[in-house]
Amino acid sequence: MTTLSTAVPAAPHPGRAARLWRGRAEDAPWVRPAFLGLLAATALLYLWNLSASGYANSFYSAAVQAGGESWKAFFFGSLDAANAITVDKPPAALWPMALSVRLFGLGSWQILVPEVLMGVGTVAVLYAAVRRRFGAGAGLIAAAVLALTPVAALMFRFNNPDALLALLMTVAVYCVLRALEQERGAAKWLVWAGVAFGFAFLAKTLQAFLILPPLALVYLVCAPGGFARRLGRLGLGGLAMLVSAGWWVALVELWPASSRPYVGGSQNNSFLELTFGYNGLGRINGDETGSVGGGGGPGGGAGGGRWGETGIVRMFNDSVGGQISWLLPAALILLVAGLVVTWRAPRTDTARSAFLVWGGALLMTLAVFSFMAGIFHEYYTVALAPYLAALVGIGAAVLWEERTRWLASAALAVTVAVTAWWAWTLLGRTPDWLPWLRWAVLVAGAAAALGLLLAGRIDRRLGLAAAGLGLTAGLAGPFAYTLATVDAGHQGSIVTAGPAGGAMGGRGPGGGRLFEGAGMMPPGAQAGQMPGGGQMPGGQGGQMPGGQGGQGGQMPGGQGGQMPGGQMPGGQMPAGQGQGRGFPGGTPPQGMTQGEGRGGGGMGGLLNGASVGTEAKAALLADADAYTWVAATVGAQNAASYQLATEKPVMAIGGFNGSDPSPTLAQFKEYVAEGKIHYFIGGGESAGEGEGGRGGFGGPGGNSEISTWVSETFEKVTVDGATFYDLTRSATN
Repeated sequence: MTTLSTAVPAAPHPGRAARLWRGRAEDAPWVRPAFLGLLAATALLYLWNLSASGYANSFYSAAVQAGGESWKAFFFGSLDAANAITVDKPPAALWPMALSVRLFGLGSWQILVPEVLMGVGTVAVLYAAVRRRFGAGAGLIAAAVLALTPVAALMFRFNNPDALLALLMTVAVYCVLRALEQERGAAKWLVWAGVAFGFAFLAKTLQAFLILPPLALVYLVCAPGGFARRLGRLGLGGLAMLVSAGWWVALVELWPASSRPYVGGSQNNSFLELTFGYNGLGRINGDETGSVGGGGGPGGGAGGGRWGETGIVRMFNDSVGGQISWLLPAALILLVAGLVVTWRAPRTDTARSAFLVWGGALLMTLAVFSFMAGIFHEYYTVALAPYLAALVGIGAAVLWEERTRWLASAALAVTVAVTAWWAWTLLGRTPDWLPWLRWAVLVAGAAAALGLLLAGRIDRRLGLAAAGLGLTAGLAGPFAYTLATVDAGHQGSIVTAGPAGGAMGGRGPGGGRLFEGAGMMPPGAQAGQMPGGGQMPGGQGGQMPGGQGGQGGQMPGGQGGQMPGGQMPGGQMPAGQGQGRGFPGGTPPQGMTQGEGRGGGGMGGLLNGASVGTEAKAALLADADAYTWVAATVGAQNAASYQLATEKPVMAIGGFNGSDPSPTLAQFKEYVAEGKIHYFIGGGESAGEGEGGRGGFGGPGGNSEISTWVSETFEKVTVDGATFYDLTRSATN
């Protein structure tokens, strides 16, 4: 079989403006307008209804607000401007948002628009990477597949680090592909790839290095030039990566611990410990000391742990499938077909190298996500989207060029047929949502597969029509899921794309998940218990999904609201919706009352924070400038809600999970004695006040000791359903 010829160098243009609008001289007139139109459509799609997400993940939004106030908080990624503790990631993903807040003030658009721009940028870089070798058509297909992947539409409108990570990983692959094209200039491109990897590490630590092994191996084997030169250039790229990531790590590690914030997520106030523990090997083996599910290795469940079933089918299951897997079978089929077509090409053939680079990145990430026993959330799969989309674009282009050969046309037909069948299966998981679509996709896919099977024997225009129908059938399902995603707001720590009910565990208003790990308690947990064995606040009761609790215990915020199999705090919610969120100004999304999730108690308090009412906001703002922190509370999401409502520092005791040993009881007592903290915020009225409302979440940091000491020492008052302890007034005996 033949392979694609090397792209012809672009002819010179009269000027940059002309090139911008016309594109390359050898391009058809439609190419550049189609590309610019795709970018504009992506931007409009991702900007649609953006403010419905409010502050999205209030954990990161609070850090953005802090970085907008304090350059020290900006540098370290502190949760508050007084620099008590950092987020549990390095801060690079926060920097664009914090700069936006510094320039334009605090608000939903100011935080989320930089994420949208990252999404548009990722689509543009992917197009550039694919079209250089495989043409504009392949580039446009790849870019459209990425833009319409549901989890991409979710995360490029959300403020987690994954948006920047996806952009930088795509840039890194682009640079490696450029280095593979020719010997001259390869070192420069590998250095730029190293810089991209380094800053990706500063966005999400070791996940940035998942694709390093396949990319390095492909370059070492397939690049032009002698082996020693190839190895030396890889060394230069590695050095660039080390410098671009290591400068920040070195400063944090060398900075005196007494004058910087505590490293959130670590147990020893060390970023290196965080990197190789909680955010490193712990994600692989499940031994994540300090996580919501606790440490100690994987939990129960056949082939899985606390975070759901592991195994080769994980990316296709009820929880993850609708997020990313629509075109995953197609990408895998086209990867195999592309390697078969290019197998006999010379060692330095750039078409085969591209399949190996994109395919290696996809398979490596896919394997880790499928088998990791530690914390895993559905939205992580956005990392797969650029690799998957590229393989669909380049695979379709190669097989289309080879369509006169029976095996190539058969591979195209099988790809379309399998994609249509899988879309039919995924859409069947939400049978009450657009029931006609699954059958339309199946019929269109079957017709397109038949046309493509005969593509080499029928008129070219009919073949193009069949290819267009096949592409439409393949993108219809993810496009519908993407529209459902952008039409809703998403708040909290655990979010999913698609229509309500499209992922196991249900979604809150705008897609928030109920609990970690498929929306259920970890395998083996007893009713009324937290992951890792801790009791729910309030004692032994609290009915939870999946089982009855003991008598008398309640979830924070009161009793009454029904959940599947248990009680919901505060009032009734429809089945499948989540707990309270952190909302700008204390205003919850439409359809959710102010009382729901109030006080941030329970598991939802750790994952989704609290709504903040006007009375609570007024209390915190009274004499706020007289205190370093207007309040302290257990868990970063809870603290973030109050901080975003007041724009004043709130101390997150124990960091995100409430389990970090910061501050100690002695440190907290010292802060109180010095008059640095005004209030301690506990849980709701029924949250077990003997432990300060949230004391049941205490971990190695002695947070239960802090909660107990506060509840026994200071005067309490209920404000907007939450318990406030005035740390300037001792309790009366």
